Amino acid sequence: MAGKPKLYYFDGRGKMESVRWLLAAAGVEFEEEFLETREQYEKLLQGGSLLFQQVPLVEIDGMKMVQTRAILSYIAAKYNLYGKDLKERALIDMYVGGTDDLMGFILMFPFLSAEDKEKQRALIIQKATSRYFPAYEKVLKDHGQDFLVGNNFSWADVHLLEAILMVEEKKADVLAGFPQLQAFKARISSIPTIKKFLEPGSQRKPVPDDKYVETVRSVLRMYYNIKAS
Repeated sequence: MAGKPKLYYFDGRGKMESVRWLLAAAGVEFEEEFLETREQYEKLLQGGSLLFQQVPLVEIDGMKMVQTRAILSYIAAKYNLYGKDLKERALIDMYVGGTDDLMGFILMFPFLSAEDKEKQRALIIQKATSRYFPAYEKVLKDHGQDFLVGNNFSWADVHLLEAILMVEEKKADVLAGFPQLQAFKARISSIPTIKKFLEPGSQRKPVPDDKYVETVRSVLRMYYNIKAS
């Protein structure tokens, strides 16, 4: 029997958080090794585990996988969260791609200056409410189904819920004008595996704090300042 997937990353969200979400949604238990020092990171580099010299790194099914999208695609396919045919997979890829674009505005947020954070917060809300949420609202309204693709729970649903909750951390009532997304959020949050992941004590990571930022900067030797989009 194969062992549990093992995740190598920082003790925080970053690009690994979507991997945690998807594994949790599939009901898969996983282990984590947190990078806290430059030495740990260099050991992975020297051992040849980081193909492109970057984390996330996930050990699964005898493979050492890097590149977040590849990891997520593999997990989605392995656990039947990737549609029933090529057309559904294409739709899932399309919706996940849009959600990724929105998440990109949020991932850099903890590394910005206080002034740039306020600018970025406004940009995140603007992009979410004028571009991304209207698109998903329309998809749900047009097909009248519970899920984004094929009326079956998929990676696209997991990714969208993660993004919604991330934006709500920036503006609690951001879904006020989106009734379809409000109902979607309630439905997906009530799925047993998702509900469990949202409960206190799970492996879901909190909003990144200063300690997380300092650790990432130290391990990756990020001596430069990130600017707002």
